[in-house]
Amino acid sequence: MSSLPIAGTRAAPKTVIPGFGITFGLTLAWLGLIVLIPLAGLFLKTFELTFEQFIGIVTSARVLNALKISFGIALAAAAINLVFGFFVVWALTRYEFPGRRLFDAIVDIPFALPTAVAGIALTTLYAPNGWIGSLLEPLGIKVAYTPLGILIALVFIGLPFVVRTVQPVLIDLESELEEAASSLGANRWQVIIKVVIPTLLPSLLTGFALAFARAVGEYGSVIFIAGNLPNISEIAPLLIIIRLEEFRYADATAIAVVMLLASFVLLFAINGLQRWSESRSAAF
Repeated sequence: MSSLPIAGTRAAPKTVIPGFGITFGLTLAWLGLIVLIPLAGLFLKTFELTFEQFIGIVTSARVLNALKISFGIALAAAAINLVFGFFVVWALTRYEFPGRRLFDAIVDIPFALPTAVAGIALTTLYAPNGWIGSLLEPLGIKVAYTPLGILIALVFIGLPFVVRTVQPVLIDLESELEEAASSLGANRWQVIIKVVIPTLLPSLLTGFALAFARAVGEYGSVIFIAGNLPNISEIAPLLIIIRLEEFRYADATAIAVVMLLASFVLLFAINGLQRWSESRSAAF
């Protein structure tokens, strides 16, 4: 006899692609091994400290200044890349000019270039006796071994994240929308502000979040140009390395935990803003 479904119950829908349970389990296992377990170990290491010791470490002047430099300059660099990355994408996708493919390939150089090489190159250029630094020195502008040098390094390594995130969306943007806005009397700036940017806003925020996340944890390209002066140009990742070299492992993990929590909160806020912009765009 064939079994019949019980009244009031509903059979589980069959998926077209089988094996969801296996793939989902493998995903969770891999995520746990690569991400969750190391992060859990990071938090467990801080339990070697009392709460008063933890607060004393993360609120010391040197740590607070290092965190301020890392997060403040990372946010500034991501904001700069958000603006100028949009200009770069616009030029690469909307205009034909000699060498466009070459410039498009140059954007990816920070992806492939070792961070130490980038740091040495930037220091060579912006040092007081460098090609660019020697021109800025008479004007009283010092780049290398200052927070300004850190900003330039973070802008350099973060630009491709904005460009490559926004570029495919702008390529797929239907030109009919811009033509319709123009036919209704909108000028070029109104078309960009009211049609193009709202459509690109989710991808712009994604690029901003990726550039910020990369900048917060950047180490190799920064230490060469920063000068690493405590309370002036010392970044939090470098301070963590210093604490590890001093065998103060609990101190290092305390700083790392603060960086992790702060990064998570900022990225969560950015992702929430991205989802809001996506829902707002869908509503219209």
